[in-house]
Amino acid sequence: MATVTLSSSSSPMCSSCCRSRSSSCPKKIQIRASYSDPPSSFRNVMGLRRRELLKGLALSPLSLSLSLEAPPHSLAREIEVGSVLPPSPSDPKFVIFKASTKDTPALRAGNVQPYQFILPPTWKQTRVANILSGNYCQPKCAEPWVEVKFEDEKQGKVQVVASPLIRLTNKPNALIEDIGNPEKLIASLGPFVTGNTYDPDELLESSVEKIGDQTYYKYVLETPFALTGSHNLAKATAKGNSVVLFVVSANDKQWQSSEKTLKAMLDSFRV
Repeated sequence: MATVTLSSSSSPMCSSCCRSRSSSCPKKIQIRASYSDPPSSFRNVMGLRRRELLKGLALSPLSLSLSLEAPPHSLAREIEVGSVLPPSPSDPKFVIFKASTKDTPALRAGNVQPYQFILPPTWKQTRVANILSGNYCQPKCAEPWVEVKFEDEKQGKVQVVASPLIRLTNKPNALIEDIGNPEKLIASLGPFVTGNTYDPDELLESSVEKIGDQTYYKYVLETPFALTGSHNLAKATAKGNSVVLFVVSANDKQWQSSEKTLKAMLDSFRV
């Protein structure tokens, strides 16, 4: 509410010199305005509306981005994968995840060939941060990136990591044998298994597996200082433009109860 007060007076000069002609003297008009504060309820409503508007503007780009980039297996996120993925033909106790060009930026760019693996139906898919996904650098990434991640609080977690082939060898379309022996490969990719550093003493076992015309290197590691967990299994192969690494991780408690399950998941990995 506003209050306006008007007042008038003659100027000092007019008073002294023009008293006889006061009708012609200019008048000095003063305006005083005062505004009382709006009611607190009105301020609260306006403040709330302003916050809602700013919040909506801030979230709009994010909402648009998420709606445009929603992956096909998004229903598997935040819920158990058994409700969206089909049972494994070889073992109905598991479900099977088959990655396709619709799942990750690298698959869409053709830098990674489709891969698959089994996992228990109680596991959940977790989101991969954009900076780790390779989305920003496809199709010519210089460093490894994370393709997909799944986890279960009671059993452990798995992730697929892809590395540009050129980072490991100058030979185009090289086989994994062209890169070197299993120990040489894990020396280069070990930090992507542990999440921090790799010590050769952490490698308990390495082996070579041939499936069709594809060769895989397999690893068993005990990693007490790893960010991923104190127990890690890994399986790697080279195909096309990249080396694909499947990592299975668990802490001591998870390993004790789920070692057999985690090893079955590792064995199932195919590119």
